[in-house]
Amino acid sequence: MFLRMISAALVGCALLFVPIASTAADRGPSTPEERKQALEYIAHFEADPLNPNLKPEIQWVVKWMMEIPDVHVDLCPILDKLPKGDKKDGQTLFTAMVLAQTAFVLENPDRQSDTLAQYQAGVEGVLRIYELLLKANPKDRQPYLDELIQRREAGTLAQFVKERAEIACKK
Repeated sequence: MFLRMISAALVGCALLFVPIASTAADRGPSTPEERKQALEYIAHFEADPLNPNLKPEIQWVVKWMMEIPDVHVDLCPILDKLPKGDKKDGQTLFTAMVLAQTAFVLENPDRQSDTLAQYQAGVEGVLRIYELLLKANPKDRQPYLDELIQRREAGTLAQFVKERAEIACKK
C-alpha cells in the first residue's frame, strides 16, 4: 500500500509520539531557517543515530514535516524486510529512511515530485546508518541489508529500488 502521509506512517510504525498542535492548513510554508534547521538535525542523527539525546531533534523534524504545506515526503515500504517493531535497530533504520528522504526533498526542491529519487535516497540513508550500526555492533548483521550493500557496490541498487517501487508503492 502506498503511504502518502508521513504522519500516518510514522505513527503507524510507532517511530515517535509527536503531539500535533496544528496541521498544514494552520500555517504557511516552511521558512529557509526551518529548512536549514531540519537539515542540521538530520545531519546530527546521521552522525550519531543511537544518541538518545537527539530524540527531541528528530521529533521536531517529524512534527515540522507534518505541519508544513510545501514539502512532501512520499513513504513506501521499499525495504519490506527491515526489522519490525521492537526488533533491534528497526526503528533506527526506519528513522534513517524517513530522514534521508526528507533531506533529499529539502536539498532538491525541484525534484520533490520525483518519488523514485526520494525512495533511492531513503534506501541509501538506511544503508549508511546500517553501516554505522555495524561498526558499533558487528554481530548485528542483517543479510537483507548486506545484499543491498552488495547491490549498491555493483551499481544495481537503483534498479532494485525501481523494481520494489513498482510492486510496493502503487498509488
